Order: sequence, then structure tokens, then C-alpha cells
Amino acid sequence: MSYLWHIIIYLNCLRLLLFNNHIVTDDELRLPLSNRAFQYNDGFFETIIIRQGRLRFWEAHEQRMQEAARALQLQLPPLFFSSELTERLLELATQQHALAHGRLKLKVWRAGAGLYTPETNNVDWLAAAQPTEAIYNLPLQVGVCRQTHTLYSPLSHFKGPNAPVYVQAGLEKKAHGKDDMLLLDRQSTVSEFTAANVFWIQGDALCTPPLETGCINGVLRRSILRWCLQQQVKVEECSATVEQLGRANVVFAANVTGIRAVGRLEESELPTQHPLLDRLQSSLLG
Repeated sequence: MSYLWHIIIYLNCLRLLLFNNHIVTDDELRLPLSNRAFQYNDGFFETIIIRQGRLRFWEAHEQRMQEAARALQLQLPPLFFSSELTERLLELATQQHALAHGRLKLKVWRAGAGLYTPETNNVDWLAAAQPTEAIYNLPLQVGVCRQTHTLYSPLSHFKGPNAPVYVQAGLEKKAHGKDDMLLLDRQSTVSEFTAANVFWIQGDALCTPPLETGCINGVLRRSILRWCLQQQVKVEECSATVEQLGRANVVFAANVTGIRAVGRLEESELPTQHPLLDRLQSSLLG
């Protein structure tokens, strides 16, 4: 094989990243040991789905990033409030062959060094994109976390600061061989899944836990609640036990990747079909 072909293969294998609005390869990226994301988890992230050249639910992602920045007292750059950011993210997705079906992760953290007291409220940011395949949509087999609980705080509604909670829940999921695990708060009230919000249909109402249980204020959660308001579908943010969840008409997980019904909750078989679930699928994800 010629030297030129070695170079072409090498370049094709390089992963391109967008770091502070500059394209770099993964082997060019250098972050200092004082990086505050590494030292203190001082930031947040968004996972964005790309479908047919569009950033799905982008306005909801923008809203949550602004909420996260306010809670962490971070100063987002002007780029984050312009169409240039979406253009740059889609350029990255194109270069990574992720424009038709892709996943993009946008990480934002406080710049500078310092100990617990920051030197600045300015941020650094990094975006990475990769192609994805069609979502696997069989009903979920779910267990209940017994060692890990959610805890409400001003930081619990967005992604990043509480990541160790979901890591520990992921270890329980792996140990029990489940598709997902249901997280409860300290009062044993249903809160969320490890990577998705939980919804259930009870009678004529769509139910979901309130943010006070410590759950993430998910992008699809926001979109579902907004859609229900527009369609005059009754919605209740309510507390529920695992036993009450098991008596629902249908239970499903919802995040930016899609909606999946729960077919089994611990030892209980659950219904997986409901007209409202079909409407949500077709209206928000079709």
C-alpha cells in the first residue's frame, strides 16, 4: 500500500471535534490538568439528536442550556445565542457523516483554573458528533434502584452536575441485567429512569413526576408537556410509588432518542399499547 493511501486512511480515521468554535482532531485536543470539568465537574452537557440535517428539539436544548448557565453562574459566549452555532454544529455533523442520523454531544464547562473558587465565569466548550443507527424500540425490561436515589437541588434539572448518580444506577442496571432502572427519591417516590424521564397514563391523564423529585427536566419531557397543553390532553405532575406505577394503563420512557414503553417492571408485566402513546410517537418523533 502506498504512503499516500496510508495518509488517506489515517485522515479518515481521525475524529473531528469542535472546540471553542475551532475544528480540531481528537489527537490535537489538549486540555490542561487544571481543567475544571475534570477537577470539579464544573459544567453541563447536552445530547442532541440529528435527523435529516436538523438538530431535533434545538429550541428546547437552547432553553435548558440557558437555565444551566444561570444555575452555575456561567457566562455563555454570544455565539450560543446566534444561528452560527447551529450552522457550525451541522457542519461538524456533515464532516462526521452524521447529518442524516446522528448524535451530537455539546459539553460546556467553566474556563480557567483555581480551586473551588473560580477565576472566571467564562466557558470553554466542546462538540462531538457521530452517526447512529435506527432506534431499537422493543418494550423495556426495568428494575428498581435500591442503592441509588435522586436528590432535588437547583442543579438537578439539567445534565452534568449529578452524573455520578446515573453512573451508580448504571452499575445496578448492569448487575441485574436490565434494559433500564427506575430511580426513586429519598421518599421512595418515582423520579426517573437512568437516562430518560418516566411517564404513565392513568385514566384520561398523562402523568409524570414533578422536578422536586430530583429528575432531569428533559428536552422531550418539555416537548411532551407543551404538546399536551396544545392538544388539551390532561396532564398531572404527581407523586407515585412503584406499586402505583405498576397499575397504570401504560408506562413509558422518554428522552431525545425516542419513546419506549415499559413491558416489565421488576416482576410485573405491563401493557405496552395505548392510543395516546401512538399519538405522541407520531406527532413528536414521526
